[in-house]
Amino acid sequence: MTRTALTLLVVVALLASLPAVAAAETRSGGTVVVAEGETVDDDLEAFAGSVVVRGTVEGDLTTAGGDVRIGESGTVRGDVEMSGGSIEVAGNVTGDVEAGGGSVRVADTGRIDGSLTAGAGSIFVDGVVGGDAELGADTITLGPDARIEGNLTYDGDLSRADGSVVGGSVTRDESVQTGGGPDLGLGGPLFDLYGALVTLLFGAILLFAFPRFSTEVADRVAAEPVRTGGIGMLVALGVVAGLVLVFVTFIGIPLSLAGLLLFVLLLWAASVYGRYALGEWLLSYAGLDNRWLALIVGVVAVALVGLVPLLGQLVQTVVLVLGFGALVLGIWDAYRNRSEAAPATATDPI
Repeated sequence: MTRTALTLLVVVALLASLPAVAAAETRSGGTVVVAEGETVDDDLEAFAGSVVVRGTVEGDLTTAGGDVRIGESGTVRGDVEMSGGSIEVAGNVTGDVEAGGGSVRVADTGRIDGSLTAGAGSIFVDGVVGGDAELGADTITLGPDARIEGNLTYDGDLSRADGSVVGGSVTRDESVQTGGGPDLGLGGPLFDLYGALVTLLFGAILLFAFPRFSTEVADRVAAEPVRTGGIGMLVALGVVAGLVLVFVTFIGIPLSLAGLLLFVLLLWAASVYGRYALGEWLLSYAGLDNRWLALIVGVVAVALVGLVPLLGQLVQTVVLVLGFGALVLGIWDAYRNRSEAAPATATDPI
């Protein structure tokens, strides 16, 4: 068991390093900078506390961070999706821009050749937007150098400085989003594929390390889905409530963070077991019984259904709840059986 546990930890650690291999143009960390004079020849996905682009991105740019900025010397030749606390476009963007966060600013040196879609607490535009602009915020300000060559659709408190120009119509529409940001989709299809592969690999590790336990968990989902799902939901809510209560005490913060990390790991394992159980159920209709094939079928099925709005989220939630309930019951049964076996062992004659 010690060797198995060490193998599991090593493989999971190796998997955590795969994003850099799977997505060469993905950058993350405390600060991500595309330096002046630097050129990124493909799409760039950046996730950090601070993201600054002073160089050139030849493809699309997807960013999320506390502060996100395209500097005056920065150029993006594709589309841009930005989400962050503070967002600024002071350089050139050839395509469309979608931005959302606390504040969005297009400086007087900024130029967006395509359209601008932004939702934030406050929006300030003092540069050029070559297409339409759809802006939603509590306060929207067009500076004296603002020039929107298409139509302006907005919702919020709009003010326009002398000199600002809107080439098309100006329409207020209450359906315009007034906060949040674009749906970054965790990096897009590349990250969806990576997530499915990591889930598949983690599932293979679980099946290899704990074959009997994994089979029992899947069988429990098939035998008692209602009871299993109900227990999964109740335990998950109880754990969340307990972590919150511990977190509010100062000395309990480290304990709650450790508990949260363990809880996330259990949820990950539960999602894998839920997919495995789904795969076994689907294979049963074909008269097949192969745990490795069941894992693959379950992971692929959930990934494909996940592409369907609403239905995908519903299926993923149900699979997670069922898997978590079965995992909790499996751990409890293992603990109870071990506790019952301990006294019997202690009374055995030497």
